[in-house]
Amino acid sequence: MSTFVFLLIQLSIIAYALVAGVFLAFSDFIMRSLALTSGNGGVEAMQVINREVFRWVFMTLFLGMAAVSVVIGGYAWFALSGPASLIILLAALVYLVGCFGVTVVFNVPMNEALAGRDLASGAAQSYWLETYLPRWTFWNTVRTFASTASAALLLFGLLWLAQSQPQ
Repeated sequence: MSTFVFLLIQLSIIAYALVAGVFLAFSDFIMRSLALTSGNGGVEAMQVINREVFRWVFMTLFLGMAAVSVVIGGYAWFALSGPASLIILLAALVYLVGCFGVTVVFNVPMNEALAGRDLASGAAQSYWLETYLPRWTFWNTVRTFASTASAALLLFGLLWLAQSQPQ
């Protein structure tokens, strides 16, 4: 394994864990806190959060790891063999499907639906409490577990690879 690939996998473990940490914060206490705000405070706050998330730090990390997952998965598929190959490939696939895919298919459409709600209407609060909070938080928790699993799998794959290398 080249030094570049070794460093890329190490940095990817950290990046997967950072993405998981952001998602964990939302599932653990941010969404619950927003649910406890009065009136449309939670709706308005989440609308602002959904606009601000497009700042370069998180989006670079989140989208970058989707691209890096393709690279890592391709490397595992074509350049590696044995259990390490399967573990590293699985780490990449779990992130692509369980984190990136879930975001595109579930969380983003709900964010767009929330963004289009007028705060003055009762429909915004109804959608927020009855649909958005439970469903968005559920799918966010899936993303949390997927990112965490990707970090752990990639760590295990790297360890397996390192131990199987001739000294």
